[in-house]
Amino acid sequence: MEQIISVEKVISTKGYVGQHSGSALYEQLNISVIFATVGRPDVLKWAIKAIHNQTVKPLEIIISCVSPSDHENIDTSENCNIILGKAGLPAQRNAGLRQVSPFSDIIVFFDDDFIAHEAWLEEITKIFDRYYNVDSVTGTVIADGIKGIGYTETEAWNFLNAYSYPKASNLIAKDYSPYGCNMAFRAKSIKDLKFDERLVLYGWQEDRDFGSQVANRGGRLVKASRAFGVHLGVKKSRSSGRRLGYSQIINPAYMFKKGTMPLLVVLDHVIGNVLSNFFRSLYPETYIDRIGRLKGNIIGFGDLIRGRLTPERAEKL
Repeated sequence: MEQIISVEKVISTKGYVGQHSGSALYEQLNISVIFATVGRPDVLKWAIKAIHNQTVKPLEIIISCVSPSDHENIDTSENCNIILGKAGLPAQRNAGLRQVSPFSDIIVFFDDDFIAHEAWLEEITKIFDRYYNVDSVTGTVIADGIKGIGYTETEAWNFLNAYSYPKASNLIAKDYSPYGCNMAFRAKSIKDLKFDERLVLYGWQEDRDFGSQVANRGGRLVKASRAFGVHLGVKKSRSSGRRLGYSQIINPAYMFKKGTMPLLVVLDHVIGNVLSNFFRSLYPETYIDRIGRLKGNIIGFGDLIRGRLTPERAEKL
């Protein structure tokens, strides 16, 4: 079970810089929001709308696309910067990082199918402003469509409207690996870091790999309870079953070798995914290619036995 405790017990007094006096100092921190998207402008527009409705406005919104059609009918009237580059979640996020304003204090990454509560940016900014030794904050996903068939935009707004806003403002989980659909970093803590582009396509576990780079240099990673939203879990434009199945085996092993995933976590991911794919392939869900994932697992094991840690091979399967 996830450990939720008082922030004062998580962050040492050394990192405490005092409470606000009511002057909302956190609003002075500049925020850059990055979306990496491909082939889902109909979904992206709802995610962008949620950012336009934030109680604390970002300095800029960077939409990292592959083609002009990726941002069709998107409201770009409020500080939006559209960039085009090569496909792949890590590559697109890196492209976004290269465009971030030098005046940015906080860099936020959202999936294009994440609908953020209107106070998401405000809540994480309060934490960064108050605790200078926090380098990464992940929000709380109150409903995650990736675990099922997915949610519609209407369902997401219903979840947000019905959710009981946590009364306590200082409840977070410590040592929490960032979840890529909604994560934020202190800009100066990641200025020389980048997402590993060998983790191609959907970039399976690229968020953990990036967060581990921050943690390995002594950064503090936490999770906030009052910064929440809904992950639609849209299946459109995601990797094929075979490609994802291959990444489920090779990516964790590759990350273990480079020191961004502990062995026990590798085993948990690999064993859990293989068993899930095997047993559920007997009665597969209509929205998941279990047979394809299992075939990808087998190809991945074959490469692993041969000592081939080549996550980029997923792109060719």
